[in-house]
Amino acid sequence: MNLLTTGRSFLAHALVLVTVAGFTGCGANAPFVYEKLDPVTSVTIRYSNPHLVFFRNVAGHTAFARDYVDLAPVEINRSGDRRYYIWLGIWTDAGGAAGRDEFKSVNVFADSEPLQLQLSGWTSAAIGASEPVYKKPAASAVDAYYEVTVDQLQRMANATDLRLETGGRERETFEPWDDQTRGKTALLEFLKGSTY
Repeated sequence: MNLLTTGRSFLAHALVLVTVAGFTGCGANAPFVYEKLDPVTSVTIRYSNPHLVFFRNVAGHTAFARDYVDLAPVEINRSGDRRYYIWLGIWTDAGGAAGRDEFKSVNVFADSEPLQLQLSGWTSAAIGASEPVYKKPAASAVDAYYEVTVDQLQRMANATDLRLETGGRERETFEPWDDQTRGKTALLEFLKGSTY
């Protein structure tokens, strides 16, 4: 084998390693925060992904039937006037559509401290957007938007224990679904670009 062949082989192997390292790095450094311009209202919308996910078991249904709530932040920027919201994607795998009544008011417990959220609306129009900010987690899911402060978002992001409680006739508690590390990281990254 001559020196030219050995050199080409070395370069080919080096290129493969660099490519693999590049793909691996992209996955680790994938963005958590996104921004888009609303095509109709012209507001700038910031949002994050992945979401925080919560659940509750549904009594009286098939085994393992659950209601779920996806939670994520939204920033609406109208020429420098920034408003912050929590989006809830409310859905169920117990059959039928998710109910709205119990979500008219929601308490988020951040390390046992209640943060009361008041409903702004059921559609993206309630926050000044012409289309949904987040993709629904299920076809039957219901969207809900609640205005919040950056301080409330910060408390949620820093909490070691985070839970939701609905404010309907019968209060229901939603517990964290699985590990919330990536959702918390996305929320913290979102807050880096937020203003008080």
